Amino acid sequence: MKYEDMKKDSPFHLKRLAEFMGCPFSSEEERQGVVHEILKLCSFENLSNLKVNNTGTFQLGKRKIGKHIFFRQGKVGDWRNHLTNDMVDRLNKIVEQKLSGSGLTFHDSVER
Repeated sequence: MKYEDMKKDSPFHLKRLAEFMGCPFSSEEERQGVVHEILKLCSFENLSNLKVNNTGTFQLGKRKIGKHIFFRQGKVGDWRNHLTNDMVDRLNKIVEQKLSGSGLTFHDSVER
């Protein structure tokens, strides 16, 4: 499941994820809007505005990094504004190495 897929059809992919985890939504839960409530709570807008996610710092080695950097715009394809082709190639190689032997198929993690 990719971020792009989730953005295209969030309810479908949330239900699919719940089934994969062994706790599918009941018909009653769907009628009561549980799927849409979860999507609202987990939305980029909601998560990026939580105080815990946009204040304070994160320790990375000797450097302190502001937590706010973990949320940019939440838009599909925004990486193009931040990564060079060389960076994309390096990321794709790392992902391919990490998935090697896992049984998961690899497609460029970042498509150009």
